[in-house]
Amino acid sequence: MSGIFVTGTDTDVGKTEVAAGLLAALKARGVVVVGMKPVAAGCVDTDAGPRSEDALKLGAAGSIEVDYQDINPYALADPVAPHIVAGQTGVDIELGRIERAFATLSEQADMVVVEGAGGWCVPLGPSLSMSDLPGALDIPVVLVVGLRLGCLNHSLLTAESIRARGVRLAGWVANQIDPDMAALDENIATLAALLGAPSLGVVPRLDLPRPEVVAEYLDVQPLLR
Repeated sequence: MSGIFVTGTDTDVGKTEVAAGLLAALKARGVVVVGMKPVAAGCVDTDAGPRSEDALKLGAAGSIEVDYQDINPYALADPVAPHIVAGQTGVDIELGRIERAFATLSEQADMVVVEGAGGWCVPLGPSLSMSDLPGALDIPVVLVVGLRLGCLNHSLLTAESIRARGVRLAGWVANQIDPDMAALDENIATLAALLGAPSLGVVPRLDLPRPEVVAEYLDVQPLLR
């Protein structure tokens, strides 16, 4: 397996923390891994150019140092939907550029952990969506489920759409973003029964979700088979 694509049931469900945790867990298994954030919005200007906080986290969690431009080919300024800010700034998000960056990273590592932006179907342009990337890169998907009211519907709809595009759902991670969620265990049990993919772990609400801490709650063995 050359990589995995990390998507979520929505924005702000902890994709970056889980993706970095997966990197840490795989690295602990002796896998040479690198992170990738193909498209990021809400970047800040630095002397080296625009930088995404999420992309920098993924870069730091990897096994080796790689060029930032390969980690994050499209670094967009405003924290709004990528296709909107891209259109406003005259940027055309091209699949080929993402594929080339992924290929470069794949040559340097055993596995590339690719994190999407927002949810599964976020548009990237008039004819390109985030959901196009896993098929184009030929990698399966890991779904991050933000545990809160409504997560069952969002999870099942996302899993259905993933499979409808001919992409394999390699596993899912439950992330407790609502510390007061009612019937937490029952919701997790329902997800396990209905998603039809391996559970890679349940991450509790963490004050400091450092990659090595998140990794303690993850089982990456199903990704190595």
